[in-house]
Amino acid sequence: MRPGFIGAGVITEAIVTGLLRAGAEMSEILVSARNRDVSARLAKASDKVRICEDNQQIVDESDLLFLAVRPQDAQAILSPLQFRSGQHVCSLMATLQAETLEHWFDTELRIFRAIPLPSVADLGGVTAIYPPDPLGEHLFGQLGTTVAAHTIEEFDAFAIASALMATYFGILDTAAGWMGRSGIDGPDAKSYLDAVFLGLARTASALDAPGYPGLRRDHATPGGLNEQMFDVFSASGGTEALVTALDRVAERVRAARAEKG
Repeated sequence: MRPGFIGAGVITEAIVTGLLRAGAEMSEILVSARNRDVSARLAKASDKVRICEDNQQIVDESDLLFLAVRPQDAQAILSPLQFRSGQHVCSLMATLQAETLEHWFDTELRIFRAIPLPSVADLGGVTAIYPPDPLGEHLFGQLGTTVAAHTIEEFDAFAIASALMATYFGILDTAAGWMGRSGIDGPDAKSYLDAVFLGLARTASALDAPGYPGLRRDHATPGGLNEQMFDVFSASGGTEALVTALDRVAERVRAARAEKG
C-alpha cells in the first residue's frame, strides 16, 4: 500500500511514526512538504518516506489519501486538486463533512473520516472511524484500537468526547500548580501526577474493570479524601461545567454539519 498525506502536522507525524513502528506493509509513504520540520523528521526516520512538493502528485500516486490540513485552510488547499472518481480518501479534518469535500471536487469519493489521537505514534491510540471502512480499520488497528461509528451522530459523539484532551491536561496543570504552593517543584509534581493517572487509566482498561460509576465508588472510601474531593468538585459546579462544555462543543459540531451537509 502507498498512503499519502496532504498536510504534515502533529497527527500526520503520529500516524506515520506509528505505521513505521508497527512495520506496516507499505511500499512508500508520500508526505506533503508543507511543514518542512515534520516532513524532514519523517524522511529521516525511514527511506520509505518521500517528501512531495506538489499536492497533486500525492493525490495521483496514493492508494489511500489522508487529508490532514486545518479545516479553515482546507478549501483553498484542496479545491484546486483533481481527484479520481471513487478515490479512497481518509479525512482527518474535524467538522468537514464528506459531502462538502465531494462538492468541492465535483467527484464521488470512497471517503471515511477518522479521529486518531497522538498516541497512535506509540501504538496505543484509539481511533474512531465513520463510516466503517475495512482498510481504514485495518490500518488504524495496527496503531492501537479502532471504533467504527455506524451513524454520524455516533461519530460526532466520539469527536466531542475526544475534545476533552486539553481539559484533562488543564486539570493536571491546575493540580500541579496547587502542589507547587506547598513547595513541590513543577517536574516532581508532574512526575507524580503522571504516574497516578497512568495507573488509573490502566485500572480502568483492565478486562474485568467495572464501569465508571463502579470505579468511582471503588476509589472513594466512605468519609475519605477521594469522596470529599468529588463531592466538593460536583457541588461547586465541576460536573455541571463539564456537561455544559460538552453541550457547547456538540452545538458547534452539529451546526457545522447542518451548514455543510
